Amino acid sequence: MLYRRKNSSRWWCRFTTPDGREIRQSTGTSDRKDAEGYEAKLKRDLWQQSKLGEKPRKSWQEAVVRWIDETSHKASHGDDLMHLRWLDTHLGDVMLDEIDIDRVDEVIKGRKGSGVSNATVNRTLAVLRAILRRAERKWRWIDRAPAISLLPEPKQRIRWLTHEEADRLIDELPEHLADMARFTLATGLRASNVTGLEWSQVDLARRVAWIHADQAKARRAIGVSLNSDAVQVLRRWIGRHATRVFCYQRRVKGGGVRWEPIAEANSAAWYKALKRAGIADFRWHDLRHTWASWHVQAGTPLHALQEMGGWSSFEMVRRYAHLAPEHLAEYAARIESRDQGAHFPSHIKVVDGGMQC
Repeated sequence: MLYRRKNSSRWWCRFTTPDGREIRQSTGTSDRKDAEGYEAKLKRDLWQQSKLGEKPRKSWQEAVVRWIDETSHKASHGDDLMHLRWLDTHLGDVMLDEIDIDRVDEVIKGRKGSGVSNATVNRTLAVLRAILRRAERKWRWIDRAPAISLLPEPKQRIRWLTHEEADRLIDELPEHLADMARFTLATGLRASNVTGLEWSQVDLARRVAWIHADQAKARRAIGVSLNSDAVQVLRRWIGRHATRVFCYQRRVKGGGVRWEPIAEANSAAWYKALKRAGIADFRWHDLRHTWASWHVQAGTPLHALQEMGGWSSFEMVRRYAHLAPEHLAEYAARIESRDQGAHFPSHIKVVDGGMQC
């Protein structure tokens, strides 16, 4: 039977399947004829599943619920949820086997229409593709997932600061952000690992700190060697907060202050400091790029940098290799001209670095 719920314009259907299960489900439409067609098709599908052993159809929403449950450990879980909330507006009532390449194209068009970059579209498509592949290969909910190609993304230059620019920025930051920036430039840790760093993760006597596996993006523990700059920063914050290393003073009722943990590094104070320092197009995460760039330019081997930075793949570190091409000097010299004057016409002589006719 078809019925409407209170304060809802959509029709719902209710019936009992051949194997005795009671079905109560929205038809997703306010048109009665369409609702009747939906109910008839649903009854037929369930009869075929019960009597003929056909594979039951699953919805996109069912897949999302299972995906969230199975991937809650991912470091990017929060980002996944953001993309899934957007996808729900396009795929909320859709069955998995109805998601074909045409519907994917509609998703791409809708995402691009919201004014985001190709990179953001690709992050959304990556989540969609991962769910559909799991539905095909692991859950066996669909026979075949559509092939989803990502959009081209322009290669971007790595944004990093010179030492002079870094000093200028730090001078403009409030105390807690200034020391957090100094600590990041000394260790290369990600923002969440700096804001969440606890004294239980620090051993100043041994000059080491550590990031637990569940705190690291690659889900592998990171050992942090603390140089003198990092140690000096940490010593300034001893005794301010019982558990957290970095904190800020918050005014409380009665005119007093207390030290509170820092939730976010990318605060309004950060952006105002950037403006005063005359530094544009720079994010907090670019401090990590700056740390890596300084290391490569100072001669730190890429394999050591990978371990220090906690990157899961060598390819992530190779993007800094162009900043230190000195190791190629020997090979560049192999085709040097043995007679430096041989390339000039006979009437031209090289004299003290200049040329005379």
